[in-house]
Amino acid sequence: MFKKILIANRGEIACRVIKTARKMGIATVAVYSDADKNALHVEMADEAIHIGPAPANQSYIVIDRIMAAIRESGAEAVHPGYGFLSENPKFAEALEQAGVAFIGPPRGAIEAMGDKITSKKLAQEAGVNTVPGYMGLIEDAEEAVRISSEIGYPVMIKASAGGGGKGMRIAWNDAEAREGFQSSKNEAASSFGDDRIFIEKFVTQPRHIEIQVLADQHGTCLYLGERECSIQRRNQKVIEEAPSPFLDAETRKRMGEQAVALAQAVGYTSAGTVEFIVDGEKNFYFLEMNTRLQVEHPVTELITGVDLVEQMIRVAAGEKLSFGQDDVKLDGWAIESRLYAEDPYRNFLPSIGRLTRYRPPQELATPGAVVRNDTGVFEGGEISMYYDPMIAKLCTWGPTRAEAIEGMRQALDGFEVEGIGHNLPFLSAVMEHPKFVAGEMTTAFIAEEWPEGFDGVALVPDALRRMVAAAAAMHRVAEIRRTRISGRMDNHERKVGTDWIVTAQGERFAVAISADREGATVRFDDGTTHRVVGSWTPGQPLARMTVDGAPLTLKVGKITGGFRIRTRGADLKVHVRTPRQAELAARMPEKAPPDTSRLLLCPMPGLLVRVEVEEGAEVQEGQALCTVEAMKMENILRAERRGVVAQINAGPGDSLAVDDVIMEFE
Repeated sequence: MFKKILIANRGEIACRVIKTARKMGIATVAVYSDADKNALHVEMADEAIHIGPAPANQSYIVIDRIMAAIRESGAEAVHPGYGFLSENPKFAEALEQAGVAFIGPPRGAIEAMGDKITSKKLAQEAGVNTVPGYMGLIEDAEEAVRISSEIGYPVMIKASAGGGGKGMRIAWNDAEAREGFQSSKNEAASSFGDDRIFIEKFVTQPRHIEIQVLADQHGTCLYLGERECSIQRRNQKVIEEAPSPFLDAETRKRMGEQAVALAQAVGYTSAGTVEFIVDGEKNFYFLEMNTRLQVEHPVTELITGVDLVEQMIRVAAGEKLSFGQDDVKLDGWAIESRLYAEDPYRNFLPSIGRLTRYRPPQELATPGAVVRNDTGVFEGGEISMYYDPMIAKLCTWGPTRAEAIEGMRQALDGFEVEGIGHNLPFLSAVMEHPKFVAGEMTTAFIAEEWPEGFDGVALVPDALRRMVAAAAAMHRVAEIRRTRISGRMDNHERKVGTDWIVTAQGERFAVAISADREGATVRFDDGTTHRVVGSWTPGQPLARMTVDGAPLTLKVGKITGGFRIRTRGADLKVHVRTPRQAELAARMPEKAPPDTSRLLLCPMPGLLVRVEVEEGAEVQEGQALCTVEAMKMENILRAERRGVVAQINAGPGDSLAVDDVIMEFE
């Protein structure tokens, strides 16, 4: 077994590999860029080596810099994680020539299956069903339009060396094919150093289901069940689960056996994933093979009990797999939610900055429930604009899917993140959505359910009343605290009343509170009551309590006359007032927000790549105005209505902050 391995990656996956290596008694070497000098993976590793400036193309994906770090550290093997150099055959070749073990598949398998064009041709030769498409190289946008028309819209324009949703566009007409080809090509060149593009038919209403395979160097190849990855936004997975709520045992077996056959055809070893598109009739089509560890591997680990990182290390060291296909049993259900540094209220645009508060839910592992959080950040750390915006992967396991979902709801409610925009509210909203709960989702789920973007969640009546009861009880606790302030005037005692008016989510509730040593009883004006029990004290940002015996977790912030409360995807201003205060508050005018309709504001921190218009130009609704690059993704900003450009305030190459004015209109 290896004595020392180097992790050629950063963030949560580097931390994940370090944990398993530590468990196996293997020393670890981290590499880091200027931006990651104080990163968590650097702190966790036994030693760390600096490899260059912040941009990935000057550090993490520069093979010579990684090879230099290997020589300096004396590492015997390298784990590439995912992304960066994980599917780069030149890196695998460099390691081979240096006599360093690659904790991944053979170079030939990477070349055969890591390239999406080649892998599709090989799949067709092996008799695997593939989605109709054009596998040859495409020279320019006009050829892309011609090919797209021949295949038939809609089509998927994809980077051959792509992954993680980068270099990928869906086109529904010639104009989108032309524009999408160029954007995909640019993103592919920037992210992977390979701008080759291919086009395939976009299957509407598909499910994205993938099979985990694991093979050793002695001829054994297994499949470890499937993962449902249909909850995606912009082709980026957001929520994954295992097993799929859609597959039956027979389809799972056929998909698994086909995935194994494909892996064996290219001499695959180590862990890998074969991705399929599955239609409503359970017909499945080969999509691609990822010759590396997947981001969502924890859900497979939770239902099989197999540590995939450990198995990758053992296979790379030449060991045989210690179990066979019949030994693989699927136990219970696991769900993974990806926590991203992106603002769901601003169309999920990237967010960067310092994590002023980062408190994940407590991890646990019991026979009835598991909570696991794979992360690469810490409170006080900074989310950089140079890398992927994923903060953490929150996973839950339960004996049934319903229990795993409920565990995820509770874990998301208790996850505290402040200082940056993040998608916790959106993840909670998905967990509550009836279609998700029923397992009736496709890859179009997010686009169909939030076509105008995510603007928050409205609590259902029962949940709203439970939250109102809790807020009223918390307000009573805060009022009692205020009566105990020292230095009061003599003979001026402040008494806490029992009658209150609570306003939340546009509704008004009249309540009366009575309390005892154990908790408070909140009576609504219709006669219904809720029993609230908890130990919250003013100033605590998280309130854990029970309402009528059911757990309720609230994120709590103080505002004038009440609280800002966040729970189950809802973000509410809750005011608790005396009847007289409520009467006066109803007469107060509301302040109108400033008019920004004539301004193009930068929706995210990023780099202005291109400006498509000039001052004095007349623009039409939907016309591209400029392109902003953030976290390796190009974002095209378009005109919301017809108008004339009066002034342009920024040019290509300028760094922009959120709400910077890019241009003004007459």
